[in-house]
Amino acid sequence: MKRITLLLLLSSIGTCLFAQSEEALDLEKAIQLGLENNLQVKIAVETITLREGDEKIGTGDLFLPQLDATYLRNFSKEDVTQKFVNDPEPRQIDNAKSRNENFSVAAIYGFRPESFIVMKRLGQLTEISELETKVVVENTVAGISSAYYRLVLELQRYEVLKTTLELSQSRLDIAKAQYELGGAGKRDFLTAEVDYNSDLTLLLTQEQVIQNARVNLNELMALDPNIKFAVKDTILVGDPLLLLDLEENAFIENKNLLIAQREENVAFLQMKELRASRLPVLNLNGNYVNNTSNSDAGFLIQNQRQGFNGGGNITVNLFSGLTLNRRIQNARVQQKIQSYAVDQFEVQLKSDIHRSYNTYMTNKNLLEVELRNYETARESTDIALERFRLGISSYLEFRDAQVNLLTAQNRLITSIYNIKEQEIELRRLSGKIFFQNSFVPFEIPAGN
Repeated sequence: MKRITLLLLLSSIGTCLFAQSEEALDLEKAIQLGLENNLQVKIAVETITLREGDEKIGTGDLFLPQLDATYLRNFSKEDVTQKFVNDPEPRQIDNAKSRNENFSVAAIYGFRPESFIVMKRLGQLTEISELETKVVVENTVAGISSAYYRLVLELQRYEVLKTTLELSQSRLDIAKAQYELGGAGKRDFLTAEVDYNSDLTLLLTQEQVIQNARVNLNELMALDPNIKFAVKDTILVGDPLLLLDLEENAFIENKNLLIAQREENVAFLQMKELRASRLPVLNLNGNYVNNTSNSDAGFLIQNQRQGFNGGGNITVNLFSGLTLNRRIQNARVQQKIQSYAVDQFEVQLKSDIHRSYNTYMTNKNLLEVELRNYETARESTDIALERFRLGISSYLEFRDAQVNLLTAQNRLITSIYNIKEQEIELRRLSGKIFFQNSFVPFEIPAGN
């Protein structure tokens, strides 16, 4: 009765795990959903907009004049007493009114020689932001790919454990029949039942592993953890990767390396910008004025001015407490640091590619060994089961063959997964996991 209850429980688990979802999910669709929904990608895209806005602000500040329009109107009503040199009698004006109306337009333009360098630097910063967004995209694609294949792997392991449980069930049935017929002792039957329960525990534990793998994949796609998709049940090994091609692509297309190179350019432009600030600065200004004053008291009843005026000046900094020299020295040091950073990243990138490629090739070589080992273990298990059914082998011999088959199957599918994992990493390092080249613009997919 206990065994029947366990079988019913196992049946319900299998139904829950492998029930067809409303929608199938392949890797391409998973990546599309991730790029549409992943919040890190959205944040990175909005950062590009900020950098582009900074570049436009810089264009306006550096190359366009500042234009201000002012309109002023005053009104007063006062009692005025006036005394004049040629008239000793004071003049009293009650409720004297005065009005003043002024309209002016002022334009100021200052040309700094470093303006063109500043624009180049802002352009480099915008490119860095775009490359950083592509890094986020590539990391997201790599993460989704790994999580997708991890889920496939765990589902495959579930099938392996289910097959192992079926073998344990066959062994338990045989042991029970032999015990009831008096051909074997009760100890063999109880041992078979213990092994069956152990295999069932592994299968139940694997359910939790699969559920967590689903949650991890949904997290990268920014979906609800309870959403379930039916994924493909196979992992296909891609075309062979060549080390020389990977290195060549990486030094041209790796986005992190391109960012380091752009940051070195920014440091160089900052130094040029500081040097150019020693050059003269040209300031131009122009005004249009329309001013009208009316007064009931005084010699002038009305005064009106209208016209244009302008001017300019040239400013040269002669001494600033050696501050500029120190800033130039710091900029030179910063440029050297960025140059070292590029060299260091190139060394690290090449090492990462070699490490991943060594793991990739090792797992490809192991795949052939694991495949032969699996075929041998499967044949051995079939023979052991038949011998156990005929009563010419012990349960220990059968259990040993069963464990060997389980190990061989797990090692085989894990080897395939490891190859796929290294393929993903090598394509990410070479800059080819999503973008064909570094100049391809990225636009976030529109959500449905």
